[in-house]
Amino acid sequence: MALPAAFLSEDQFTCSICLDVFDNPISTPCGHSFCQDCITSYWDGEGGTKVYQCPLCKESFHKRPELHINRTLKEITEQFKQLSTAAVPTGGGGEEIPNACSHHDPHLALSPTQRPAEMPPTIFAEMITRFQHGPPPPYLSDTQPQSPNRLNPPPPYSPPRRYTVSGACDSSADPPPCSIHARSLEFFCHTDNTCVCRQCVEAGEHQGHHVSPARREWRIKKSQLGNTVLELKDLICVREKKVVDIQKSLLEIQAAAERDTDGAMCVFTELITSLEWCQTEVLEAVEMNRRAAEHRAQGLLRELKEEIAELKRRSSSLSQLALSEDYIMGLRKFPALSSPPQAKDWSSVCVQSELTTGVILSTVNQMMERFREEMQKLPKACQHALLDPSVPRSDPKRRVQDYAANITLDASTAHQRLIISPDGKQVHCGERNQPVPNNPERFDRVVCVLAKQGFNSGRHYWEVEVGEKTDWDLGVASHSVNRKGKITASPAHGYWFLSLRDQTEYVFRSEPATSLTVGLRPSRIGIYVDYEMGLVSFYNVKDKVLIYTFSDHFSDTLHAFFSPCTNKSGRNEAPLTICPVAKTE
Repeated sequence: MALPAAFLSEDQFTCSICLDVFDNPISTPCGHSFCQDCITSYWDGEGGTKVYQCPLCKESFHKRPELHINRTLKEITEQFKQLSTAAVPTGGGGEEIPNACSHHDPHLALSPTQRPAEMPPTIFAEMITRFQHGPPPPYLSDTQPQSPNRLNPPPPYSPPRRYTVSGACDSSADPPPCSIHARSLEFFCHTDNTCVCRQCVEAGEHQGHHVSPARREWRIKKSQLGNTVLELKDLICVREKKVVDIQKSLLEIQAAAERDTDGAMCVFTELITSLEWCQTEVLEAVEMNRRAAEHRAQGLLRELKEEIAELKRRSSSLSQLALSEDYIMGLRKFPALSSPPQAKDWSSVCVQSELTTGVILSTVNQMMERFREEMQKLPKACQHALLDPSVPRSDPKRRVQDYAANITLDASTAHQRLIISPDGKQVHCGERNQPVPNNPERFDRVVCVLAKQGFNSGRHYWEVEVGEKTDWDLGVASHSVNRKGKITASPAHGYWFLSLRDQTEYVFRSEPATSLTVGLRPSRIGIYVDYEMGLVSFYNVKDKVLIYTFSDHFSDTLHAFFSPCTNKSGRNEAPLTICPVAKTE
């Protein structure tokens, strides 16, 4: 049905490419409408690119959309054109009155095959180039040959007829006059980036420059402005999101700093408390040692005083007897007084204490020196953890313990000397081979075993109790590793593991082997694997210290790798035990 003229507006039926009323309008998947010929030529002019963009919103389509005529919009556009044509004033013969500007140049007349709503080929080609952000083509005459050194001045431009409910009309008022020639500024000089008049182009200082109609140039630039505004909005949106992300990260960093500060203060407070308790214990030991020495010395002194008193009484009796004239009494007492007294041998008796030898003070000094050395390492260790790129940078809210995996041993892969516990959580090396089948997946020369669980993505963590063992190997291995005969333990051959030999030698099995300095001997080892990042890390669980991290690229399924090594005649018979991972707060 016919639409009321009051509800029709020319902008509703204008193609944004040719800037004229739709001709066979089609709609793209993003919802914008264009003339069928316009959008087809626009995409054909993109040079065979695999990405097709909407000229308005720049939405990209990896597959060229199938275009169908929007029949509803076409019917409405045809009704609009009929209303517009009905209101156009005509001459006596019923023909449309020619455009008032068409007498300036014969080139402005529409060709016989060109419709009123169709854009001239040169303008359309320039629009395609502008939408592709390329330089505008030089304005050339369609009929005259071009000189290689000079471009022909352009003919006066007559804008295409615009339809309204009252007929065709000009879209704007006359442009301002040229300050030099007092003529209308109807052209735009691309060379000097300014508006000029016809006389400036034909005989003035802009002769031979690259010029085009100013009104058409402004329409092109307005269409480009729309694209620029959309691009700026996208840039603003991305940056506003980044501002939110940075602010959120800052809040998380502040919270983490407060958490670490509180945690460090608690640890140091406990350390100070421990030192005060240790000081009390040492002073109490010193005091007890002093009291014990004093008690022993007082006992010896008391015994010595008693013997001295007894000897003095005997000496006094002998002196008195020597002065006596009573020979009968003297002879009677002489045998008892003249016999040697039963005196103790005090030559080897002495009072000694550890306080006099300095053993306690020496022990305290040695322990404090070791403590000071470890405390001096702490700030450097913290800085190293922050600067070391090999340290896993996971979600700050999560720790490696959050990726705990339930690992059990696969008895079908264990060497014949290895004994696996029924629950699959413990392994140790026996004295002789076990009666087990020699299946293809079993290691037949190296005393090792793999876990049942395999993983080819994600993050995983498990802990193994090594206790006081003198030798062991722990890490991961590829599912496809060689399990028969002698194996070459290196990442290139599918093995990533840490080794202990002779209680003190820690080595990561690379080519060549990487020797490691481990300050505190670990009794429990934590193994962390990030498959996508290609990281395998080893931790001292009890002391919460990173031992070593190796970076590589994983392509095969990985299994946890265990080797308790040989028992060395009972010196290394302790088992490797997979332990439950303690939950973090």
